[in-house]
Parts: sequence; structure tokens; C-alpha cells
Amino acid sequence: MTVSQNLVVTMNYSVKDEDGKIIDSSEGHEPLSFIQGTGSIIPGLEREILGKRKGDKFTIRVLPEDGYGPVDPSLVEIVPRAQFAGVKNLAVGMQLQAQTDDDTMVVTVVSLSEDEVTVDENHPLAGKTLDFELELLDVRDATAEELQHGHVHGIGGHHH
Repeated sequence: MTVSQNLVVTMNYSVKDEDGKIIDSSEGHEPLSFIQGTGSIIPGLEREILGKRKGDKFTIRVLPEDGYGPVDPSLVEIVPRAQFAGVKNLAVGMQLQAQTDDDTMVVTVVSLSEDEVTVDENHPLAGKTLDFELELLDVRDATAEELQHGHVHGIGGHHH
């Protein structure tokens, strides 16, 4: 069975940045399972696995525009340090969850002063070219329930 829209794909993966540093991997963890075509993974990866088969091993390079997007300078904000009063050991590089009216997002602290904190709301992988090493372990039909819910269910059925 080849990867196509609405099929469940299960794969092992490793992703590296442009310097060859491993950013994430399924090694030592459960493989990743998702429904193809639902936007569960980045667009460049979703597009490149179309037509692949169970057992295929391959590498894919995903440019920022097909991954987490380019860095948007308008998403770098200076906020009063007082808003971080409850955060212990605030430091540059620290990632924090921030609550907005609509959502929860992760922000990265990029600089600190006595009175202000500069945070970056871009995804931590925005602007990065990513190299994936993939092994497709399984390609199967999604169940009606999985399609209805838009995600893969674990062994034995529904787990949420």
C-alpha cells in the first residue's frame, strides 16, 4: 500500500538541523503515527512521503517555508519583567508557555534587562532547514473513528 490521503502512516524518524545536530528522534520511543493529509505533520514532510511504501527508508530536506515557516520579526516582543514575577531563574534561551486570549503558545526568552524581557513567539524551528531520516513501518487504512476524530488511535482503540 502506498502513502496517500487519509491513510495511517507509522514511521521511525530522526530530524537534524543544518549543522547535523539531532533535534528529535523516535529512537528509544514509540514510532510516530499520523493520518496522511490532515496537517498533523509539517507540509514539506507530508508532501514528500506521498507515494512511499511500507519498508521504504529515505531522507528528506525540508526548507523553512515547507516546515515551520520563516522567522517573523513581528513576533519578537518586549514585555515588562514584572509579568514574569512567578518564574524562577529566568534566563536567556528558556522556553515558557504563554496564555493568550485564544491559545497557549511557547515563547523563548531572547534577552533580559532589569525591567524588560524580550521574548520570541516564533516556533523554535522557524527559519530552519530540517533533514529527516525516515523509515516507514506501516501504511494502513484509517478507521472510520480515526477519520472522524482526525488522529490515530492507539492499540485497542480510542485513548482520549
